[in-house]
Amino acid sequence: MRIYTVGGAVRDELLGFPVKDRDFVVVGATPEEMVAQGYRPVGKDFPVFLHPHTHEEYALARTERKTARGYKGFQVFADPAVTLEQDLARRDLTINAIAKGDDGNLIDPYGGQADLRAGILRHVSPAFVEDPVRVLRVARFAARFGFRIAAETLELMRAMADNGEIDALVPERVWQEVSRGLLEKKPSRMILALRECGALARLLPEVERLFGVPQPERWHPEVDSGLHTLLALDYAAAQDYSLAVRFAVLLHDLGKGTTPKEEWPRHIAHEQRSFNLAKPVCQRLRAPNDCRDLALLTARFHGLPHRAFELRPDTILKLLTDSDALRQPLRFAGFLQACTADYCGRSGFENQHFAQADFLREALAVAAAVDAGAVALACSDPATIRDQVYAARLEALKAWHEGAVPAETNPG
Repeated sequence: MRIYTVGGAVRDELLGFPVKDRDFVVVGATPEEMVAQGYRPVGKDFPVFLHPHTHEEYALARTERKTARGYKGFQVFADPAVTLEQDLARRDLTINAIAKGDDGNLIDPYGGQADLRAGILRHVSPAFVEDPVRVLRVARFAARFGFRIAAETLELMRAMADNGEIDALVPERVWQEVSRGLLEKKPSRMILALRECGALARLLPEVERLFGVPQPERWHPEVDSGLHTLLALDYAAAQDYSLAVRFAVLLHDLGKGTTPKEEWPRHIAHEQRSFNLAKPVCQRLRAPNDCRDLALLTARFHGLPHRAFELRPDTILKLLTDSDALRQPLRFAGFLQACTADYCGRSGFENQHFAQADFLREALAVAAAVDAGAVALACSDPATIRDQVYAARLEALKAWHEGAVPAETNPG
C-alpha cells in the first residue's frame, strides 16, 4: 500500500497558496484492507474512505469508463493493480494531475509543473470530453488563477458545448461551479471563458445576449452591456461582497439584452424586463433563496438608487416599503452594495463614491426610527394603524429630506 497526496493540495502548495483540504490516493490496497486499518468507507460511486483520526479523504486508485451522457455516466474500476499514473490520467487538467509521495518527491507524468510555471490550463487526455463539469471547472480556474486556456483544451470545450454534452449537467452542479467562480477574485474571467467556448450561450443565454448591446455613452463609457456587467462583477469581487450580491450583479441588467435594436442605445424599462428574466434563471439554477431574493430585488429596483437625490420623500418611502427594507435591512444593504457595483462598474468610475447609497441608508434609518408602537397606541381605529404608521414615516422623511439632498442636485 502506497499513499500519495494529489490534486489541488499539491497544486496550491507549488503555487505558494494556503492549502485548505488534502486529498489522498491509495495505490495497491483493497477496500477490505482499508477497513481493517480503521478507515471508514463513505464513497457511494467509488471507494473513498475517511482516515480514522484526521477524517481526511483517501480514495483507492481507479480508472473510469464512459457509459452514458452527463457527469455521472461513468463505470469506475478500482483495483490494487491500478497504478498512480493511471489514476492521474483520468483527472481534468495537468496542474491537477501531480502527486506527492510521503518522501516529498513529486510524480508529474503529464507536465503539470511546466503548465503551472507557464500559467496554462491544459487537459490531461482526450477523456476530458467525457465529463461536462470540466468545462465549468476550467472556467472557474481561469477566474482563480488568471491562467490562459490551452488552444487544444478550448477546442474540446467548444465541442462539448456544440454537441450538447454540457446540457446534461444537473442544475445543482451548474450552480455549485458558477457560484464558486463568482467568489473568485476575477469572476469576469469565468464568464469570458464560458463565452469563448460557447458554454455561456447554453447555460446562461440571458447573460450571453448582453454582449454587443450598446448603451448611452454618456452614462456608460464602456458602451457594451456585457462589458459593463463584467466590470460591475469584478468591482463587487474587489469589495469582497457576498455571493448573493455578486449573483445579483450578474443578473441585474438582463433586460438590456432584449431591448429592440431600433431603441438602442436606450433601454427604457429594462429593470422590469430584467426582473422577468432573472426569475426563471434563478429557478433554472435552483439558486439559494438569499441569492434569488436579492437578485430579483436588484433587477427590479436598481435604477432608482442612481436617481436617489431626485426622488420625492413619498417615492423613497415606496422603495423602502416595496423592497421590505424596514423588515429586512440586511438584504437592503446588499441591494445597495449591488447598486454600488452597478455605479462603479463603469470605465472611469471605479474609484468614484456612490453617495446615493449613503443617502438611502440614511433614509432607511429615518423611517425605521419612527416608533410604530407609539403610533399604533394613539390610533382610535385599529384598521387605520398601518396607514397612520406609513404617514408618520412619510412626515419624518419629509422633514429629513429638505436638508439631506445635496444642494447641487436638488431640483428646487
